[in-house]
Amino acid sequence: MSLSVPVSRKTNWSATRLPWAFAFVLAGGAILAPALWNGFPLVFADTGGYLARPFEQTLLIGRSVLYGLVLTAALPWDFWPSIVLQAAAAAWVILLVLRLHGLARRPGLAAALSVALAAFTGLPWNASMLMPDIFAPLTVLGLHLLAFRHADLTRSQAAGLALLVAFGSATHMGTLALGFALFGVYAALRMRAPRLTLPRPRLAPAFLSLFTGVALALGSNVVVTGKAAFTPGGIHFLFGRLLQDGIVARHLAERCPDTSLRLCAYRDALPRRADDWLWGWESPLYKLGGPEGFAPEARAIVWATLSRYPLEQVTSAFGATAQQLVRVRTGEGVNPHDTEHAVRALLRYAPAAMPRFAAARQQHDAFDFTLLNRLQVPLALASLLLLPVIALARRRLRIPSADAALAVSALAGLILNAAICGVFSNPNDRYQSRIAWLAPLALAVAGLSRRVGPDG
Repeated sequence: MSLSVPVSRKTNWSATRLPWAFAFVLAGGAILAPALWNGFPLVFADTGGYLARPFEQTLLIGRSVLYGLVLTAALPWDFWPSIVLQAAAAAWVILLVLRLHGLARRPGLAAALSVALAAFTGLPWNASMLMPDIFAPLTVLGLHLLAFRHADLTRSQAAGLALLVAFGSATHMGTLALGFALFGVYAALRMRAPRLTLPRPRLAPAFLSLFTGVALALGSNVVVTGKAAFTPGGIHFLFGRLLQDGIVARHLAERCPDTSLRLCAYRDALPRRADDWLWGWESPLYKLGGPEGFAPEARAIVWATLSRYPLEQVTSAFGATAQQLVRVRTGEGVNPHDTEHAVRALLRYAPAAMPRFAAARQQHDAFDFTLLNRLQVPLALASLLLLPVIALARRRLRIPSADAALAVSALAGLILNAAICGVFSNPNDRYQSRIAWLAPLALAVAGLSRRVGPDG
């Protein structure tokens, strides 16, 4: 029995509206399950930094003002609207992908696949957390549909995806970089698509959605802080990774003592981990003027090490990317010991929510991710290894070109995310876990293909 649908999928969905609505509720509920069981939206250490932005009306490294506005708007309801919208967006995009890739007449199967993703990947844990992490994979899927399936979308679907990509890319500079990097892949594929037997991606819808995201990021910062600037911090995250890899220490060993380098005075007190440099209370970063005061020196050191140690820089970057690509464990930062920074902001700006926050299972260390990671890590890595096979051998495997394009988008998204996060920050399980579920999704779509597409 064929699970494929005709080329044109602009179908009247009214006959199956109720089954698809049920699938949406079921998928959204499964994605929201961790927060529901917790009794409160999951909180990460960085949550407080986002929440404080609209109140303090300042820019902070790595903390989007726009996402802070979302948290502030949901504050009277203990932040539940934020994660309900995140779970709803994830459920809608996943079901839309499945509908356009073979399951237009199988809402039950699409719902089952969505629930399986929620059960065996980190998807629900990211969607249930007061963090913009979930928008990284949703941006990848949104761009894929806008680029490769735009002709099959209704106007409302296309508008919804464009809005989601714009908002998602504006919630974090890493996601914005991921979006533009993926757009670059699509631009290259457009020239090579016929030779690769892939559909030619449409670039205009994807670019316009990303451009809107740029305007949204800048506009929200102007409205709240009065500064027409992006969220700062890129140079500091990169500096932290170079410090962690020992490149900064090598530079200081060759240059100190040097009166132009204030960091020489703290050469023997440098932390070994990037996170300790960026967020540690006793970090030399804050003794040297904080992120804003140290930025010129950080920038000078980064450029100096790039010119002095190019081979070491390249080796370090490739190593960080490779390491990040396989670090997919879920659960980082969910234990109560990692929420200290968030608690300070919650006490100050959301005191009414503190009783429910304190009573939540997260604050009583009730989550054990051992079993989940035993299942999801092999699944994520095996799916990652199979994506190139689907993309390169799709004719032999009788996989329609549209489904192979989804595998290409997922693979590109995973590699680009690993490069951006690994190189410009440092390898971290949370960074890849939030996007790793794209591989099993693309693999499931390819596995459901039962006939060769009309393109051969």
